[in-house]
Amino acid sequence: MGLFLIMSMLVILASAALRLTRQRRRASHALNVYLRQLRGVNVDALLSFHKRLHGAAVMAVTDLVTRADAEQLMPEEVSQDIIRQLPAASVAMTKFRRVPMSRKVSRQPVLSALAQAYFVNGDTGLKQTTKEAWTGKQLVAEEIAAIVPIPQAVLDDTDYDLWEEIKPDLVEAAGQLVDLAVLFGIGRPDTWAEGIVPAAAAAGNEVTRGAVAGERLDLDVLRAMRLVAADGHPVTGFAADSLLEFDLLGIRDADGRPIFTSDLQTGGQGRGLYSRPFTYLNNGGWLPEEADLIAGDFSQAVLGVRQDITFSIHTEGVISDAAGNVVLNLMQQNSAALKMNLRLAFQVANPTSRRASLTPDADRYPFSVLRPVGYVAAP
Repeated sequence: MGLFLIMSMLVILASAALRLTRQRRRASHALNVYLRQLRGVNVDALLSFHKRLHGAAVMAVTDLVTRADAEQLMPEEVSQDIIRQLPAASVAMTKFRRVPMSRKVSRQPVLSALAQAYFVNGDTGLKQTTKEAWTGKQLVAEEIAAIVPIPQAVLDDTDYDLWEEIKPDLVEAAGQLVDLAVLFGIGRPDTWAEGIVPAAAAAGNEVTRGAVAGERLDLDVLRAMRLVAADGHPVTGFAADSLLEFDLLGIRDADGRPIFTSDLQTGGQGRGLYSRPFTYLNNGGWLPEEADLIAGDFSQAVLGVRQDITFSIHTEGVISDAAGNVVLNLMQQNSAALKMNLRLAFQVANPTSRRASLTPDADRYPFSVLRPVGYVAAP
């Protein structure tokens, strides 16, 4: 019985092997027939044969998944960095002497008369008396403000912190407004001192660039500095249009070396002329048709600070125009607003000195202005 089972299994295996061998022979024969038929034909015919042989669809070799086919699976990357320039610096806010104020109105004492000394006549001569005097420069803080409203839906749908993006621009705008007022008198409040450029011109402290034939720019600057020194004030620095730097960079001494070099007082990080530092305006607060440069004692320009720059965000209230018409209702129109406030005052001290006492007060000023080439004062 056992021998019979073994013999049966061997017969079954032999039959299976024979069938497999016959199938392979038929497949090989069919392949040879088709290959003979396909000599000189294109690739598509070969693919057709492959499909008929295996009974399955095959992708043509010329097909591929293109970028257009898969673009819906490739989301665009959006940079979280907004390309922008750094806010430009303000001359008034960086170079003037800042004085804190605890009230809207403050007085800054300024020396107006100096004590005098006398020789004594003989051993028993009388000693003469003397005195000093001060005048008060009034500082009146005026408010500067701006409001930026944004619909709440816009804030919600934006990936950026819009408030933080806007704040530096508001600071720059405030600096531009203040610089135009204190340097050129443009839009200044009546309680502020006259702008430095018109006040320097009124005191006779102005030089027109190129007025002396063949004179270099650096010598024109030197003439402007001398006017300040003649009024008893040191020249501590310059404020200038940002383009003036390139005019100065082109000046060479007799040996061909640039006279406008890195300022050692700032660790080589800035440039200076005659060892005085420069501050350039690039915030829109400079009028190049009125001045190329201001030289002077910047410690005498006083910026009173009643309230430094503050920001607040509001979601309720209304914004109205000058006629009282409601422009935007924050609560009803689902909006928010960023408000900037600061309160500043401006004065020029112009104290007397031993040297300044030789000059009438009306002709004495701690700044001078270099006018551009061909400048003609407005009638």
